[in-house]
Amino acid sequence: MPSQAAPDTVQKRLSELEAHLEQENPILLNTVQSFRTLDQLAYDTGLLQPNQSFASQIPWWPLISVLGTFSAGKSTFINDFLGQIVQRTGNQAVDDHFTVIVYSPETRRHALPGVALDSDPRFPFYQMSQRIENVDGGEGKRIDAYLQLKTCRSDRLRGKILIDSPGFDADAQRTAILSITDHMISLSDLVLVMFDARHPEPGAMRDTLQHLVLETKKRSDSSKFLFILNQLDTSSNEDNPEDVVAAWLRALGEVGVTTGRFYTVFSPSAPQIEDPVRRERFIKKRDADLNEIYERMDQVEVERAYRIVASLRKIANEFNDETIPLLTEAIKRWRRRTLLMDGLIIAALLSAFLFWSINAGHWQPDLSYQPGWLQWIEDHDIKYGLEGIEFGLVVGLLLVHLGIRKLAAATVMPWLRKQVAKQSPPGNLLEAFRYNIRRWQTLLSGRPSGWGSWSTNRIARVLQDCESYVRSLNERFTNPKGLPD
Repeated sequence: MPSQAAPDTVQKRLSELEAHLEQENPILLNTVQSFRTLDQLAYDTGLLQPNQSFASQIPWWPLISVLGTFSAGKSTFINDFLGQIVQRTGNQAVDDHFTVIVYSPETRRHALPGVALDSDPRFPFYQMSQRIENVDGGEGKRIDAYLQLKTCRSDRLRGKILIDSPGFDADAQRTAILSITDHMISLSDLVLVMFDARHPEPGAMRDTLQHLVLETKKRSDSSKFLFILNQLDTSSNEDNPEDVVAAWLRALGEVGVTTGRFYTVFSPSAPQIEDPVRRERFIKKRDADLNEIYERMDQVEVERAYRIVASLRKIANEFNDETIPLLTEAIKRWRRRTLLMDGLIIAALLSAFLFWSINAGHWQPDLSYQPGWLQWIEDHDIKYGLEGIEFGLVVGLLLVHLGIRKLAAATVMPWLRKQVAKQSPPGNLLEAFRYNIRRWQTLLSGRPSGWGSWSTNRIARVLQDCESYVRSLNERFTNPKGLPD
């Protein structure tokens, strides 16, 4: 039953998370309890199953995603950052998986299949096979063709997760890849978008601009995107390499991206630029930009803390402002249609009965109802005869009513699916709707089961706690008064 407490497995997972946060970030420890509050409200209304938790739907470790076209130098950039060769490099699509790279104390690196991510809620892409199946039927079974998990012993990976992506200009599996990319961007604390300096013209950047940059303008967290023009050293022999950068910025400007931090880099392992003056100028600019990028990557834990609080607040607001109103409206629509069809069926049955009984001569001049079959039952003294007819009539009407409830629900479902696809509110609205129209559910109430004024008060308390969490984070990471620690 959704109203019951979450199973031990979920509680154990949350307890383990609390133990980890107690050591790593005590401020975030209380957010787990706020997630428990939202979970219980979702259990009561049927929006979450007992083996689910909102806390499991967000990653608790800092995430850095690296995106871009094929041959943009993503893998080389990652290898340089980690200080060892983890990803294969080359001008072709040498690695067409989404690769999640995590720290391991072992010196030996491991490459694990996609199921390692799909089945473990501690990592991003948990249950991604179902998401892939929803957008591209049949592909969910091929999760290993999309995801892989790699381990690496690099101090720069401690406490964070790095994600390398296949190129945007991939034709195969495009629908699923773009869906995973959107999911990955939403989860990430920092997104590095890499372009190839050898192909800065809009034609070569079309896919990336269309599927990523255009959406960036609409996001409230657009500051987490860093745009990087990679392999700039390849333009060092041109008369004016600044034209390459200008062409790249112009391509971004044409799609409306005129703000944000832009970087120009190339790999320290790239061949030396022959002209010493140009080499010094290129290296100086590259080192300055790389240091700034690496600093953002190293400080991603701070952004992660704020992201988790923001996610909690977002879920609470959407739960209260979108999920519950949608569920309530669906229940009211079902209720109205059920009552309307009940009334029409009863009216039709009464009309048919009157038509039949009048033609059969059952009504007397004084408007009393005296059918022959009733007199026959009385003459033969049939035990429970009339009571049996009344019971059968009640059962029949009940079965008709249950059928009407089911039919009314079927007419509401298409509307609800459309709203869910449009808004993507937290919780499983379709399952919650089915839970709230169970056979024994009363028609008298038009609100979700387990929802009342006390529920909105608990939501308000979670939102107040979010403000408290942000203040605590501000006090930890800032010191506006300039007082000594």
